[in-house]
Amino acid sequence: MSANVASMPKLTNLPFYEERVDLAAAFRWTARLNMHEAVANHFSLAVNDEGTRFLMNPNQVHFSLIKASSLLLLDANDPKTMEQPDAPDPTAWGLHGSIHRHLPHARCVMHVHSIYATVLASLADSRLLPIDQNCATFFNRYAIDDSYGGLAFEDEGERCARLLKNPKHKVLVMGNHGVLVLGRDVADAFNRMYYFERAAETYIKALQTGQKLRVLSDDVAEKVAQEIEDYPGQCERHLADLKILLEQQEPDYLN
Repeated sequence: MSANVASMPKLTNLPFYEERVDLAAAFRWTARLNMHEAVANHFSLAVNDEGTRFLMNPNQVHFSLIKASSLLLLDANDPKTMEQPDAPDPTAWGLHGSIHRHLPHARCVMHVHSIYATVLASLADSRLLPIDQNCATFFNRYAIDDSYGGLAFEDEGERCARLLKNPKHKVLVMGNHGVLVLGRDVADAFNRMYYFERAAETYIKALQTGQKLRVLSDDVAEKVAQEIEDYPGQCERHLADLKILLEQQEPDYLN
């Protein structure tokens, strides 16, 4: 957290306050980027070693209104979750609950229907070819779900979890649906989601020209992807600066 946040008096004694602040900041900035969809879509963050206890946004609340105190603390192994009065969105529970139940490496999970990622997911060939540095970042690091069967209840969530078993795959292009991104923490997942949308935008706009694409070789694309993975501190700095801006402009997100 920045010095300004650290010096602010905490208004609540909520558990995992710093994690809540990071996640609330990601919600707020995702809304600013217009990558959200009304009161749908959802982010979650594991808070125990097993990855089964996690924070997630409440049912049908606009991303721009999310605060640290808004976030639900859920247990992926609690079968009574959907019976409680503040139950999460059932599709969010089906998708995120399944992933946190089966994939302990999926610490932070972000699912959106952002425009360009969803366009990519709507193509018969949903591969993201490495035509620039951003696209190459994801070379061999995403999976494609081509079995969309309706809203993401339990069956859909279980299938998505199976497709992301390989820890190298940090993005799932959800065919006919949207995108799901994994990260080791909020900063890592948010940065990856941001750059995947940028990469998809470049790729879709390149396709729209109708001209032949200048596709990088597999060797160069893999080299770029590895260099980006090894590049120090970018995602942490990205989120830290967004939090500084939010402290100045929307400080209520900390409450």
